[in-house]
Amino acid sequence: MLRKLLIQNYAIIEEIEIQFSNQLNIITGETGAGKSILMGALSLILGDRADTSALQNRDKKCFVEGFFTVMSKKDVTTFLRDNEFDVEEELVIRREIGANGKSRGFINDTPATLLQLRTLASLLVDLHQQFDTLELGDIDFQREVIDALATNDELLNKYQQSYRLWQRSKKELELLQGQKSGFTKETDYNQFLFDELEELNLVENELEDLETELKMLNSSEDIKTALTRAYFDLKESEQPIVQQLKIIANQLQGFAAIHPQLPGLVERIQSAQIELQDISEEVDRINNHVQFDQSRINTINERLSTGYKLLKKHGVRLTSELLQIHADLGQKLTVVLQIDDLILAKENEVSEHRLKMEESSALLSSKRQKQAKPLEEKVNALLVQVGMPNARLKVQLTNAAYNQYGKDLIEFLFDANKSNRFEPIRKVASGGELSRLMLCIKSLVAQSIDLPTLIFDEIDTGISGEAAKQVGLIMKGLANKRQVICITHQPQIAGKADRHYFVYKETTKNAIKTNIRTLSPEERITAIAQMLSGEKPTAAALENAREMVNS
Repeated sequence: MLRKLLIQNYAIIEEIEIQFSNQLNIITGETGAGKSILMGALSLILGDRADTSALQNRDKKCFVEGFFTVMSKKDVTTFLRDNEFDVEEELVIRREIGANGKSRGFINDTPATLLQLRTLASLLVDLHQQFDTLELGDIDFQREVIDALATNDELLNKYQQSYRLWQRSKKELELLQGQKSGFTKETDYNQFLFDELEELNLVENELEDLETELKMLNSSEDIKTALTRAYFDLKESEQPIVQQLKIIANQLQGFAAIHPQLPGLVERIQSAQIELQDISEEVDRINNHVQFDQSRINTINERLSTGYKLLKKHGVRLTSELLQIHADLGQKLTVVLQIDDLILAKENEVSEHRLKMEESSALLSSKRQKQAKPLEEKVNALLVQVGMPNARLKVQLTNAAYNQYGKDLIEFLFDANKSNRFEPIRKVASGGELSRLMLCIKSLVAQSIDLPTLIFDEIDTGISGEAAKQVGLIMKGLANKRQVICITHQPQIAGKADRHYFVYKETTKNAIKTNIRTLSPEERITAIAQMLSGEKPTAAALENAREMVNS
């Protein structure tokens, strides 16, 4: 609810502060006193564009601030958190307009954009002005009215869950079908590539190992010559190295007992002899296995040639990369074989979700259809009460494509003159008719929809007497559930106020200013009497006013 409104330096308002009640707030005053100026100032914190011509004093900035109590409104709390604004028990929206025309908005002292102000304001305040169709002509609002009366919240949530699952599974099915189409075009080529690699049947590091083996085979004769020479020098020459070391060790051994360092030296020579003996035997073994094999060279060259072609073809350098390509191709071909099974399973899933969605949608449609006629009857009865005896509302439900709210297209049609020519509300209803029609509808759904603060700006145009009294009664009932603020010229409506404000002009320092004050019970009676009979009310008018206030 709107708890307090502060306005400074706006039009002919110097500074005012209004404390609102949480029920029915009535604002009255003479024509031209500045009631519409209040609405203009309020619209600034609701996200309307600023106009520097509204600045009264060009040396000061214009300042409008609204204080709202919002802790019970989950959608407001969600908006604040999603947009990283502070969440507090009291919400403060402020708008400043500098003398240079620069405008700034704030939500809980944090800078906010006009879009953010408008979005948040739509959750806090519902402003109805003359010639403003507002949300009454909006298809979504009309559906929300029917759903509220039908208590469809739980069923609608169930439907929307099935709808989302249906939409998601449809997209997944389309993706699989697209993949199959692409696979079909690529499968033959992928199979050819796979078969090439499958036929080569490489093992890990095979090409690299073959390159090493080929180098050795091509150098086998030189390697064998070197190994033979090494073995000859070590074991079979006229003075083999191994034998020479043995002789040297024996020569020094004779003096080992005499020189203290010779035993260690002899031991090292003997170790070297033993090591060279092993080396010569290893050289001989290797030499025996080194053979020039032209057939093996040809085989390796042929396999490497095939391998090199595939490396170049796939743009890689290593055997491991070819093996990975082989595995990937195998996976793709496996998926191709499985895609039909996956598509069939997904088609079944789509059908399952669609069936659940259709069941919930049918229930929604049935409950909505049941509410159409009672809503028409109740609204039409209220329209008679508020001075529109020839006006009629008709609720039209037609089939549409499935969407997040079902398959019903709900539209309110209106006939203002019993012409039996029903047209969409947004096309045919006047400003005053729309406002009273909205009042009738919202009075019916106030207990089902979490309505924001409702502000009605002169919706009483063209009515008086009993019709005005009925509008006041409807507002009074509506205000038992929601905060209502109403600007009116009708004493019958003013008499129903829980708090009555009077807007007036005064001259201060040779300047005309607009001001507002809360009326006491006796002041209310006088003000309503003046609305009945003029500036100097008669005794009868005063008595009538007292009856309106006390009834």
